[in-house]
Amino acid sequence: MRKTPFVSGEYYHIYNRGVDKRITFLDEADVQRFYDSMEEFNTLEPIGSIYENAFAKRLGSRTSKSGVLVNFIAYCVNPNHFHFLIRQESKKGIEKFMQRIGTGYTKYFNNKNKRSGALFQGKFKSIHVNSNEYLLYVSAYVNLNDRVHQFGSPTSKLVKSKSSWKEYIKRESGEKQFCTKDIILGQFRNVAEYKEFALSALESILEGKTQAKELAIFLLE
Repeated sequence: MRKTPFVSGEYYHIYNRGVDKRITFLDEADVQRFYDSMEEFNTLEPIGSIYENAFAKRLGSRTSKSGVLVNFIAYCVNPNHFHFLIRQESKKGIEKFMQRIGTGYTKYFNNKNKRSGALFQGKFKSIHVNSNEYLLYVSAYVNLNDRVHQFGSPTSKLVKSKSSWKEYIKRESGEKQFCTKDIILGQFRNVAEYKEFALSALESILEGKTQAKELAIFLLE
């Protein structure tokens, strides 16, 4: 049984890393596949493979989603781990979504790289975001997660831009919006004020000044 019960309408920080800290995203195709999984698997309807769904979309034969399992508030994808800040929208939504994305991406990765076995380190980790202050701090940590780690390798550079930070800060006209940001940005006068908060919050987190002790375990390598 999980220590963290998942309740619809509540916010959670979800994260996991590769087994034995291994790299789980080797190239741009891997990063894009995982990102596609975040969207395609987030539906109440049973689905087939991502490629089957993409093909159906091109033919216009796939109906629109009847509902989602979770809503993304923020996310980041790093070379050997990922972070999601999400709100559960349906009963067992987080569990269903994470089972789909974990199984689906592992199958893709193993087939591509001719390997077998688990790719991620056991069950995904979860923390209930139980206060508004905590929610704001987690959003900053997840959005700016690339600044937590020393990115220098070619693999690291591949994933450096794969977070929701750009969606929060540099919204472009006509650009698809993946995250539900109003719960965060609605608490600030403008985007610039949130950016200032997020940069300051991340500095406090890394220096251990924040009172949210749980944030310390976010520092996955």
